[in-house]
Amino acid sequence: MSTTNKKLHCILAEFENPAVLIKAAEKTNKAGYKKYDAYSPFPIHGMDDAMGLKESKLGWIVLFHALIGFSGGLALQIYTQVIAYPLNISGKPLLNLPNFVPVTFELTILLAAFGTFFGMFFLNNLPKFYNPLFNSERFEKVTDDGFFIGIEAEDGLFSEEKTAKFLEDAGAVYIEKVYED
Repeated sequence: MSTTNKKLHCILAEFENPAVLIKAAEKTNKAGYKKYDAYSPFPIHGMDDAMGLKESKLGWIVLFHALIGFSGGLALQIYTQVIAYPLNISGKPLLNLPNFVPVTFELTILLAAFGTFFGMFFLNNLPKFYNPLFNSERFEKVTDDGFFIGIEAEDGLFSEEKTAKFLEDAGAVYIEKVYED
């Protein structure tokens, strides 16, 4: 397979174990690389800090949707039972908030769940049907016992030779150039 006409996607480096991967991620972050990611078969405690990742915005998205569900459910019931169709049933007050709890609760949970689902899709840039990393046979190890860092060619500091040398110095046991189709 010729790589002369293909565009370079990233340089992929494999590391021996999670401890070396975390140290390499810290070095990559301190070196100033922005477009890179670490891959492992399981979550590694401390990887977010090592990569310098910010806190997720998902919590705020879920809270916003939950508040919309809460206020929307309450407003709908108050409007229908107090303003639009007031019915006096057994002398009970029209605005009886305990009666509104089940519907308000259910709409809060429903919209928070929708916010979570679609927020994750949005934040993770999904759906993404193809990733050039899938062209690497070595990358299949990430589902079992492989630990990788991929630095994308679009990164401002990226240089084929310097980046490969940097990853080698960071402790990589295998380095591969991954090309787009």
